[in-house]
Amino acid sequence: MQKILIIINDAPYGTEKAYNALRMAMTLQKEHKDEVSVKIFLLADAVFCALPNQNTPTGYYNIERMLKSVIQKGGDVKTCGGCSQARGIDKLNFLKGVKLSNMKEFTLWTVECDKVLTF
Repeated sequence: MQKILIIINDAPYGTEKAYNALRMAMTLQKEHKDEVSVKIFLLADAVFCALPNQNTPTGYYNIERMLKSVIQKGGDVKTCGGCSQARGIDKLNFLKGVKLSNMKEFTLWTVECDKVLTF
C-alpha cells in the first residue's frame, strides 16, 4: 500500500488550499481506497482546521466535515503541537481523531511516506 502525506499550511478559510488538499485526500480514498493510505499533517494556521463547531454558510464548503470524512475512511490526521501552542489552541479539544503531534512525528511520517504533497 502506498503512503501519501498531505501537508496543509494555510488557514481553513480565506484561501482554498485546505479545501483543495482535503478534496485530494477524499478523492484518493474514494478512487484508490485499496491502494493508498492517506496521512494529513496540519502546520502553521492550518491547525485551525482541526477545531470543531465550524459554521459555514449554506452551500459553502466546510473543512470540519471534510476532515471528518477523511478520518472516517481511515486517514490519519495530526496537528503540529508547536504551531497549536503558538496560536493558543493546544489545550482546546480538536476534532475526534485528530492528534496533537510534534516535529519528530512529522519527520517520521515524511520519511515513511512514498509521496508528500504540500498545500
